Parts: sequence; C-alpha cells; structure tokens
Amino acid sequence: MGIKITGNVDEKEAKAYVDYLQNKYNRKLESLEIKAEGEFVDLNYEFEHVNFDRIRRITGYLVGNMDHWNNAKAAEEHDRVKHGLENCDCCGMERI
Repeated sequence: MGIKITGNVDEKEAKAYVDYLQNKYNRKLESLEIKAEGEFVDLNYEFEHVNFDRIRRITGYLVGNMDHWNNAKAAEEHDRVKHGLENCDCCGMERI
C-alpha cells in the first residue's frame, strides 16, 4: 500500500487513518493520500480490487452460489420458473 503525506502528519497519526478506513469499510487500502492544512485533514484513498461473483436473488435469498444449501433448498431452486428475454418484443427488434 502506498501512503503519500502532505503537511504535518506523523507516522502514528497516518497509521490511525489507515486503521480507521480499513475497519470502517472492512476492506484493504491500496493507496492513501493525506493532506493536512492546519487543523483540517483531507483523505483521498482507493481500496484494493475485490473479485465479484454474480449475485442472484433465489427463493428469497441473495446468494453468489449455492454451495452451502441443503438438498431441499437446492431442489426448490432447480424447480423454479426461470424467466428470460428470448421471446420478448420489448425492444422492437426482430430476433433471428
């Protein structure tokens, strides 16, 4: 992680800002820029990239995958009606 400090900020204070941001957002910082002017401090930061898997709403639950589901809940998902746009004329486009 890169930290850029402008102004009068010591190492202990900079670490406190890092800890605050990472704990507040529960994410790791990629970079932090601290600009101190008198009593005012500006924090410009970016978090590390988080891999994102598809999230779906299935049978009332928001899930990324069904690895931890029991057999009954997995069967419920398997049997549900899945809707799509294959036969939709909503765009006014002709489908081939």
